[in-house]
Amino acid sequence: MNQRIVTWNVNGVRACYEKTLPDFIEKNKPDILCLQETKAHIDQVEPEIRTLGYKNSYWSSAERKGYSGVATFMNQNPINVIKGIDKPPYDNEGRIVWTQHQYFDLYNIYFPNGGSGGERHNFKQSFLKDLALHLSFEIKRGRDIVLVGDYNIAHLETDVYAPKALSTESGFLPEERQWFTEFLKMGFVDCFRHFYPEAKNVYSWWSYKDEARKKNNGWRIDYICVTPNLVKNLKTCQILFEQEGSDHCPVMVDLSF
Repeated sequence: MNQRIVTWNVNGVRACYEKTLPDFIEKNKPDILCLQETKAHIDQVEPEIRTLGYKNSYWSSAERKGYSGVATFMNQNPINVIKGIDKPPYDNEGRIVWTQHQYFDLYNIYFPNGGSGGERHNFKQSFLKDLALHLSFEIKRGRDIVLVGDYNIAHLETDVYAPKALSTESGFLPEERQWFTEFLKMGFVDCFRHFYPEAKNVYSWWSYKDEARKKNNGWRIDYICVTPNLVKNLKTCQILFEQEGSDHCPVMVDLSF
């Protein structure tokens, strides 16, 4: 069985649908499509956006309209679907859809952005701590995990276009990068770095300001990470940096079981 999983922060599912999303799905045919920053409740969108042509769709939306939100689309029937990790401050912002499958658990996560001030920075740090505790528990239970999404963290200096200048910016702070290092030590493999350990100038997000995408002044903050037992099932990992439709681009893996 082959599984193509795509993650994409669409920065508004309705806007992305009007731009490129249907053509992207038709061209790449993901078995499981994970979107972040949908900025919509399912009852706010047209029927074709609710499912994007898939049999099943699982939405977790923020209580605040037009903010955050994730959605996972697939034709298969998951064993179980959980929206959140039983932590109301995060779950009320629609940040996690957790689907359980035969060979793995899939987490579709939109990590918080801590850049708007001290309160959101602290919120993000709490989220990272609580998520790590949750994942550690699931790994100790023997779960094989695929964690996809917009992590809002660039891990290595090669994951941002100007590491020295950006070292005090949210998303590339020392404590955030250290969290990512500990996350990998806990038992995760960054799929892109697994295939391309020395790759440079490959990013997944570019600010809308100052022609950043045209200049490739980007950050790699969108990831697909897997626990070690799944590495043998990895066939490819691609950052589809030419795909337009959002200020982020999709990341795609192919797995074979």
